[in-house]
Amino acid sequence: MRSFGWTDFLFLLLAIRWTLVLSAGAFLFGGLLGLAIALMRVSGQRWLRWIAIGYIRVFQGTPLLLQLFLVFFGSDLLGLGLGPYVSAILGLSLNAGAFLGEIWRGSIQAVAPGQTEAARALGLHYGPLMLKIVLPQALRLATAPTVGFLVNLVKSTSLAAVIGFVELTRAGQLLNNATFQPFTIFGIVALLYFLLCFPLTLASRRLEARLASAYAR
Repeated sequence: MRSFGWTDFLFLLLAIRWTLVLSAGAFLFGGLLGLAIALMRVSGQRWLRWIAIGYIRVFQGTPLLLQLFLVFFGSDLLGLGLGPYVSAILGLSLNAGAFLGEIWRGSIQAVAPGQTEAARALGLHYGPLMLKIVLPQALRLATAPTVGFLVNLVKSTSLAAVIGFVELTRAGQLLNNATFQPFTIFGIVALLYFLLCFPLTLASRRLEARLASAYAR
């Protein structure tokens, strides 16, 4: 056993970069998947809607921790051996796609139906209709809840510690095993998560207030 020192604190600070990389990767790939799911949910094709609904129910109805286990150990079982980092990115992205898909589906359907009807009356097909009329308006509605989800995603990256990925939480576990000072170490870890997430929380609240005032005019 040894005492917690400055080098240990620097180790925790450096671990933040992997939390940010993991969050960014999961948000990017999960966002692409979520957009596809949202478009499938509002599609005129019933089979596409049912596939999207099934996907959302599976990933929203099972624990994220279990999903990470299935991706990590399942890849080894299939002989892929994705490793902790890729498994964490994939598991978080699959989970994020389900939640972002629902957020963006709601935003798309919140666009006034008259907008769509007017665009169709002008002869716009599905692709141009979505790109030029619906999605730009839905993006404005979806910004605040999307930022709010990003806060939860940053905190959810802590679960990657259970499959061996050394992000902030796993770094805290490693230091605790060496120093056995859990209150100090995990208190610092909690503070670092707070410093990461609180600015995003403020941004989400400001965006919500700005949207509310814009629609009140």
